[in-house]
Formats: sequence, C-alpha cells, structure tokens
Amino acid sequence: MNDNRLPLYIQIANDLKFKIHSGEWEVEDQIPTEFELCNIYDVSRITIRKAIDQLVNEGLLYRKRAVGTFVQSKEVEVKEVIVKSFTQEMNDLGRKVHTLKARIEKKTASAKIANFLNIKEGDPVLNLQRVFGTEDLAFAFFDTYFTFEPNFSTDAKEYYGSFYEYLKTFDIVVDSIKEYVEAIEPSEQLIEVLKINEHTPILKRVRITQQLGKEFHEYSECFYIGSEYRYYVEG
Repeated sequence: MNDNRLPLYIQIANDLKFKIHSGEWEVEDQIPTEFELCNIYDVSRITIRKAIDQLVNEGLLYRKRAVGTFVQSKEVEVKEVIVKSFTQEMNDLGRKVHTLKARIEKKTASAKIANFLNIKEGDPVLNLQRVFGTEDLAFAFFDTYFTFEPNFSTDAKEYYGSFYEYLKTFDIVVDSIKEYVEAIEPSEQLIEVLKINEHTPILKRVRITQQLGKEFHEYSECFYIGSEYRYYVEG
C-alpha cells in the first residue's frame, strides 16, 4: 500500500489480492472479519467493506451469509504446456517486436519474491527488466525474478533474445505456468519507461512458471499499454 494516488480502499483491495495470488490465502480459506481487517489496516468499516466488495466483484472472494467471506480463486493454471516468449506471441499474431532495453542484476529475495520462487528470504535471485516494442513505440515492460544459478549470465546482452530459449541452453524447459491479469493505473516507473501519461490504461499480467520436479522458478510482472496488446486464452 504505497501508491497515494489510489483511493485507500483500492490500496487495501490490492493488498488483499496479493495475499490470494501469493498463496497466503488459499481457495476456500475464510479471510479475517471486517472488524479484524479494520484493526489491521486502521481504517473504517466502510473502507474495508468497499475493498472486499471490489474483490467480490472481481470474482476473487465470495460471501456466505451469517458465516463470512472466503477465497474463490480466479487463477487459471495450465500444466505441461508450451510457454511462449512475448516476442513469439507477437510474431504469431503477425506483429514484429523487439527487446528495446534489457537490464539484469543479482539481488537478495524479498519475502514476496522468495514465496513465489520457493526459496528463503534473503537468498540470491536474478532480476531481469526488459522493455519491448517496435522501432517507433515502446509498449511493454517486464520485471522478472528467477532462481539464481552461477552459470546464468549477468550480461544484459544475453537477454535481448527469447528468455525461454536462453533457459533451454541450460536444459531448463518451463512446463508449468500460472497467470492472472488485471487492469491498473500506471506507476511512476511505467510512466517514465513507456513514455505515457498517468491516465494511460495498463494491462498487468503476472506470470509464475517453473520446471516441474526441478529447482527453477520464475515470477514476472508484465505491463502493457492497453491499446497495444490483447490477451488471448486458447481452449
């Protein structure tokens, strides 16, 4: 809850949403009562109720009369699938895109990242940030964290191609994926990186992948200018 431009109930709703998507609250878990949430966030009951209503409307929570509020996951999980890179997705749709900028850095895992990568807080991870687009327009920003391996390069030049093709050179084939998408307002970082204004609609796509039975995990937050990207689900 650090974006003061957003209404307080939206900030709280986003925090509750993270608890769901991170697995802290699992499907069918009962969440704290409105009274308990008021104490946790030090806000009024009206604010808490609006935050819960927001997630009920999004299909992430549901209410049981005289019982409480429970988690109803909106995630779609697909296992043993072919995970496509962004450039491959765009090429399949007939649009030629490139990695315009790439930056990679070794960091220590926060509690949030450690949870998604199935490691301990403070363990080393690699953080890869990339900007995608055409020669005329940057329209996507990816912020990716993945399991650290000594053989992984820390030279950004190695990451201008397909990330998943790069992983294959280490016999890592991602075969499990979870994703969810949501519409958000752009952060200051996105405004600067994508050269947009604060009113530009953004599609946020969170991707969590792994190689089943192996140690590799990836957590990516992908941001797209809404008018430049469409998200397709194949049945």
